[in-house]
Amino acid sequence: MQGLRGCSKDNAVQLDLSTTTNSSTSAFSSSSSAASLSIDVDESTEARISRLISEHPVIIFTRSSCCMCHVMKKLLATIGVNPTVIELDDHEIAALPRPTPTPAVFIGGSSIGGLESLVALHVSGHLVPKLVQVGALWV
Repeated sequence: MQGLRGCSKDNAVQLDLSTTTNSSTSAFSSSSSAASLSIDVDESTEARISRLISEHPVIIFTRSSCCMCHVMKKLLATIGVNPTVIELDDHEIAALPRPTPTPAVFIGGSSIGGLESLVALHVSGHLVPKLVQVGALWV
């Protein structure tokens, strides 16, 4: 099933990246992101993930019910950033750029890594300047 499914009260969305419908393009919007999430079924899963990474200044790819993703979202929210969160199925996780832990956060198109890397970036004082640089945060 291709589509977008709400998955929690955090306004996270689940985007099924598989190409199983005959529709050429679908557009979805999420209250967690100002940008729309569009799907072109002719794109491969890898191409969709790459496009989503390039279209969103802060994006987290996760599995459903991931507590580490919740911590990532809370950390970014306390700073003032509302990331786009995409829940992937197990077969879609394999399409993430390697090496990428799950949950994986991308800032400005670059892989930051998992929760440990995000926290380390914050503790070192480099997270806020990086978020400002990519336009995800205004100070």
